[in-house]
Amino acid sequence: MVRNISPNFPYESKYLNIFGSDMHYVEEYADASNPDQLTFLFIHGNPTSSYLWRNIIPYVEGLGRAIAPDLIGMGKSDKPAINYTFQDHFRYLNEFIQQKNLKNIVLVIHDWGSALGFLYAAQNEENIVGIAFMEAVTKALSWKDASFLERILFRRFRNEKKGHKMIAVNNFFIKQFLFKLGTKRKLTEEEKAHYAAPYPTIESRKPIRVWPKEIPFDGPSQSNWASINGYAQWLEKTTVPKLLLYAKPGMILKKKEVERIKKSYKKLEAVYVGKGKHYIQEDVPHEIGSAIKSWAQKLRISPVAPTIMNIN
Repeated sequence: MVRNISPNFPYESKYLNIFGSDMHYVEEYADASNPDQLTFLFIHGNPTSSYLWRNIIPYVEGLGRAIAPDLIGMGKSDKPAINYTFQDHFRYLNEFIQQKNLKNIVLVIHDWGSALGFLYAAQNEENIVGIAFMEAVTKALSWKDASFLERILFRRFRNEKKGHKMIAVNNFFIKQFLFKLGTKRKLTEEEKAHYAAPYPTIESRKPIRVWPKEIPFDGPSQSNWASINGYAQWLEKTTVPKLLLYAKPGMILKKKEVERIKKSYKKLEAVYVGKGKHYIQEDVPHEIGSAIKSWAQKLRISPVAPTIMNIN
């Protein structure tokens, strides 16, 4: 049975002031009478928003509360005058989690949201009940990991003039990558409008312009390499329950990487969710939601022996 992929976003917008700027989020299914309730924290990447999770959030009803923030400068969140580096995003997200006093967290993460989530989990293992991840940044990438075409594309992204023209001026990540290259199905005009709305001008696209520069292709000398390499090692050692959701052909998590993860991660379930590229939430959201629901029903809040590592 083919299930409808709805363009609707039937959630109340809420805002939390973080360092003087409002971060937008949606929150569903909170139960004030249950202090041990699981918290499903949905974290998006570039150039999306909490809208990405609209068809998946309903699957955790009855299992815990769902919280999906828009990263700072993205979605309906404010755009303060910051650099929008990976560390900037992590600082705002970490403060968001602290101010909301989120406990018993089950991470549901994608793209750069996965890097942010993995880093938080590695630093706060005692607050993590499980991690569901898809098309995720599971290790520090190098140029040799990229295909010939990927090397050409990302070198252009990282070039000041060419990258600015492609991403800030021509809006490549929205119009080309999200709307065409990264999805199998054709998004509706309503869906496109939701995703495009936060970035009407060159200036407003700064957050999505910076993200490609944050990939530490150049190794240990580059910012973020230590953080990503650190949590990559943690992921292979921790016993926190994990759910890998992968599609074919995929873009980040292709066959070789999926096999590596299956062999090296402890307490891992891996579920093939169907045909998809990068934004698989737009192609197979119900398969993703069903897999998360089935896996999460088996989660239990119990102390996990901390994996002792120094991760910055």
